[in-house]
Amino acid sequence: MPHKTHKKFEEVTVSTQPIFQGKIISLQVDTVKLPNGAEATREIVKHPGAVAVLALTPDDRMIVVEQYRKPLEKSQVEIPAGKLDAGENPLDAAKRELEEETGYTVGSIRHISSFYTSPGFADEILHLYAAEQLVKGQANPDEDEFLEIEELTLEQAQAYIREQRISDAKTIMAVYAWQLYKLTGSFPT
Repeated sequence: MPHKTHKKFEEVTVSTQPIFQGKIISLQVDTVKLPNGAEATREIVKHPGAVAVLALTPDDRMIVVEQYRKPLEKSQVEIPAGKLDAGENPLDAAKRELEEETGYTVGSIRHISSFYTSPGFADEILHLYAAEQLVKGQANPDEDEFLEIEELTLEQAQAYIREQRISDAKTIMAVYAWQLYKLTGSFPT
């Protein structure tokens, strides 16, 4: 059963001012009426949603990609991920992104969790999947993606987190889900 919103905390939109419309995101400023009757502004990033894949090889390694992240001005090691196309099913997007970025196709894939990446200012929801029974193929990244594929053991992934080579929430969450899977035999639900 979905969580019910507490109306006592609701902020009613009075007006919306579009600021920017990009290829992936848009930015708007909303004027809202607060529960106490006062007004405030909210800067909101609208995003189509995304998927990410914890892909595990038969020899128990996690497939990651290293790529440069301009907002951070450094390279990051991350699980394969990407945005949803308009109207795209998240499961289909997860399979597509995994194959595009790594060349791998899946024999088995299951949903782990969906979560909001930064609800204080953005509506982006990310759908995290676990993929196993992988078949290696040829990667076909987008023309503006420059990636290096690597396979990590759980211990290597944990070391990468300590070293901050892995420092994004989706990949850290995937590593913790993998650790739980190894300890209990099932992914968190």
